[in-house]
Amino acid sequence: MPNVQVVDMQGKNVGSVDLAESIFGIEPNAAVMHQMVVSYLANQRQGTQSALTRSEVSGGGRKPWRQKGTGRARQGSTRAPQWYHGGVVFAPKPRDYRFSVNKKVKRLAMKSALSSKAQAEEIIVIDSIAFDEIKTAKAAAMLKAVGSEKKALIVLPEVDEKAIKSARNIPGVKTTQVNEMNVYDILNADKLIIAKDALTKIEEVYA
Repeated sequence: MPNVQVVDMQGKNVGSVDLAESIFGIEPNAAVMHQMVVSYLANQRQGTQSALTRSEVSGGGRKPWRQKGTGRARQGSTRAPQWYHGGVVFAPKPRDYRFSVNKKVKRLAMKSALSSKAQAEEIIVIDSIAFDEIKTAKAAAMLKAVGSEKKALIVLPEVDEKAIKSARNIPGVKTTQVNEMNVYDILNADKLIIAKDALTKIEEVYA
């Protein structure tokens, strides 16, 4: 059973906690994690790109010159793709890039991502993440104290406006709640910082 140290916001060791083997101790499945990352990134795409085909560009209804005898290449319309102001060949049109992933695959991918972080010793558990005011400097000081000065994902048990707003201006740092965690953010972070209460919720949800 994986075991990690529990620290406070000043980085002092205040104990340890055992991580659930079924969530943080499985063999990571790279294929399902990849599928979830591709799905997440595809779902972020707006799909609003659009261009006009030759049938949609205005003008070009008249043949620019007669078919034969001019010495020039035959042309049927000034809105053909080879013309300036012509239509686009295979023009992109608005489309939905989203695709769904089976619920069991989602759970396995989440467990695999958490297990991979545990195996890499990139999980930091903090006994309590609480700020008495919205202050970026305090969030930065906490991250430095716990040894996370690069990309970090802070997992909170619930929405905490002071914590979220204190951390949002720090480059590479993102906050989330247990019910909004996703595989991409977990894998993209150098350190996964979890509040102890959030850890309990994770184990309740994914046990």
